[in-house]
Amino acid sequence: MDEESPDGLLFRDHNFSSDLLRQLNGLRQHRILTDVSICAGAWEVPCHRNVLASSSPYFRAMFCSNFRESSEAKVQLKGIDSPVLDWIVAYVYTGEVRIAADNVLALMEAASMLQYPRLFEACSSYLQSQLAPSNCLGMIRLSEILSCQTLKKKAREVALAYFPEVAASADLKELCALELRDYLGDDGLCGEEEKVFEALMAWIKHDLQARKRYMQELFQQVRLQYVHPAFFHHFIANDALLQSSPACQTILEMARRQMFSLCGSSAPDCKPLWHVPPRSSYQDFLILLGGRKDNQQTTREVLLYSTQTGQWQSLAKLPTRLYKASAVALHRSIYVLGGMTVSRGKSLVSHNVYVFSLKLNQWRLGEPMLVARYSHRSIAHKNFIFSIGGLGEGQELLGSMERYDSICNVWESMATMPVGVLHPAVAAKDQRLYLFGGEDIMQNPVRLIQVYHISRNTWFKMETRMIKNVCAPAVVLGQRIVIVGGYTRRILAYDPQTNKFAKCADMKDRKMHHGATVMGNKLYVTGGRRLTTDCSIEDSASFDCYDPETDTWTSQGQLPHKLFDHACLTLQMEAVLQRKKFWMNRKHLWPIAIWNERAERPKRPLEALGSGYTRRILAYDPQTNKFAKCADMKDRKMHHGATVMGNKLYVTGGRRLTTDCSIEDSASFDCYDPETDTWTSQGQLPHKLFDHACLTLQCIPHMSIHS
Repeated sequence: MDEESPDGLLFRDHNFSSDLLRQLNGLRQHRILTDVSICAGAWEVPCHRNVLASSSPYFRAMFCSNFRESSEAKVQLKGIDSPVLDWIVAYVYTGEVRIAADNVLALMEAASMLQYPRLFEACSSYLQSQLAPSNCLGMIRLSEILSCQTLKKKAREVALAYFPEVAASADLKELCALELRDYLGDDGLCGEEEKVFEALMAWIKHDLQARKRYMQELFQQVRLQYVHPAFFHHFIANDALLQSSPACQTILEMARRQMFSLCGSSAPDCKPLWHVPPRSSYQDFLILLGGRKDNQQTTREVLLYSTQTGQWQSLAKLPTRLYKASAVALHRSIYVLGGMTVSRGKSLVSHNVYVFSLKLNQWRLGEPMLVARYSHRSIAHKNFIFSIGGLGEGQELLGSMERYDSICNVWESMATMPVGVLHPAVAAKDQRLYLFGGEDIMQNPVRLIQVYHISRNTWFKMETRMIKNVCAPAVVLGQRIVIVGGYTRRILAYDPQTNKFAKCADMKDRKMHHGATVMGNKLYVTGGRRLTTDCSIEDSASFDCYDPETDTWTSQGQLPHKLFDHACLTLQMEAVLQRKKFWMNRKHLWPIAIWNERAERPKRPLEALGSGYTRRILAYDPQTNKFAKCADMKDRKMHHGATVMGNKLYVTGGRRLTTDCSIEDSASFDCYDPETDTWTSQGQLPHKLFDHACLTLQCIPHMSIHS
């Protein structure tokens, strides 16, 4: 914009600079006023020294100092090919250059050598946009060769964010021990610890003799306290390679005691070997399931809430409607136990157990309880689930307790509690189960604390006037057990060490049949039924949070609907659901080839691969230029083989995408019949195989292959 001043008008022509460059480029193309030729081998590009010197510190030093090139008519540039030289000179005169898969690496190297930082960063940005799990480690190597920190940082972020996929690549096995330790020890690594362990062992076995000496140092980077106990028991604890190392044996024994011992946490041999937080990719999710929603209808709905997004999400529904079932979270899964089935006017007390995987968003039937029960309480501790009391098939009050061993997948009867009660508050702390209050069969409050010693399988009880809760949950918050309401707004914090109660800030309403759980050292209370000031009962959709640091309550908004008699649980999971979905929407993967001074540079360092990754079968008719859909394959496949014999399609091996988006090699051998539009299995290949050729060869049947 023009500016007025006391002595006149300051005119600015914003197109002048670009027009000047355009005119200079025209002069260059017609070899007018050019005074130097830049050469790549025998290829010459006429230029103006002053333009080159103005565009780059490299050429400024070359032409404005006492170097020989400052007066030569021809200047030879080594290490740059003729097409690249044309692109660079065109960029100098126009400020434009096409960056694509077939030229980005050569351009980037030339921009680095000739000191064009903006072009260098543009190439870096392009490569960053093409990053994928299959090429990110190669990109890191490239970034180190070219000293490009922005590309290296972004590529490392991808490697950490998609570590399970990166671990499946050959590039991971080529890392040095220090590089691998840097990845395995990073808090930002996204991946389950089981995958971390598998990646480590694959790396070691790739060159066992040379890498065995790094095993202890690298094994310490696996956060064993977050490994599923069943995986630890079956795949880690007795691994022959780990057992060959005395140092690893010590780590394994300490982890085994911490996972499986029933001793108290204060016992010397149960002290954790080290304290490491979960990876930053792990997140606590609040889960609401079952119960009774609007108008007292039992519901099959399962809801997930993330404190990071503040959003509710619907998950796979319960397999059946259940009245007063119980639920616990254990080892990344949710177990729903017993309850009364409600369907088609029939009500049956159930001993079924349903298990939900958040990772797969699927339900399956688990090992059934020994006793059918409802209105009972359940609690998870270490590898066990305890199912306590409730009402039986004959509506009798049950004092029995049974325990589920998640490692062995069996239920067993345990000691009977001293006093059978309904709707107590239950919590587990320091190898003990605590049952607070509840009511008897006549709905009279029971003012007892009943304590079960897990390792001794014994009960004892304590009478107290402080307890009168009914239909209230209890949670462990720090070192205390907090009893939340129960026909009252009162919150009591019980200290098992001193056997004393402390009063916390009251809830807003007198509540019962509500849910409670702990996330991030805060107490979250959901739904329930509330007693109004005129003693009427209303269903609630409230969602409140208690902060023990400030002893205050804050509202978190409202539940999606009114709800009571529901389960409210915390499930810690790697927050990868959206990450996986995002990645599967990518259309191309870009493998990258890295060169060094002794290796020949590839002409096309980047090549696009087809997206694949589907079970879909399409039949194309060239006559009509139309597609028809055939019966889907069983699995989403890629890198497989296919051929035709006898008018049937045979598909072999490949890599398959599982339901949780992990990749598995396959030995499948399947046949498609176009007459019936069906698939049948032909058994298995001799071994898992992918990226192979699959062909049909016609020959004389009696000919011996070996002849």
